[in-house]
Amino acid sequence: MPGSTTLGPGHGVDAIEHLDALRMMSLMKELHRLLTVQGADRITDAQVAALRGGEAHDREAFTDWVERVARDLEKATA
Repeated sequence: MPGSTTLGPGHGVDAIEHLDALRMMSLMKELHRLLTVQGADRITDAQVAALRGGEAHDREAFTDWVERVARDLEKATA
């Protein structure tokens, strides 16, 4: 569909509007920054656990995943 971004592989293929993909990319980049920055803006370990649905947190793995998703979205929207 024109103006959309296709996300896959996995459990089928989903398409989202290009503008939504750009917004998601921006959000993931900011989340990555908040995970890696030092200081008052840094997301706490408790917040990481909450973002992971209450699962035991693994900040490094979550941070890597967020960065990969942002990078994949950036490639998909280029």
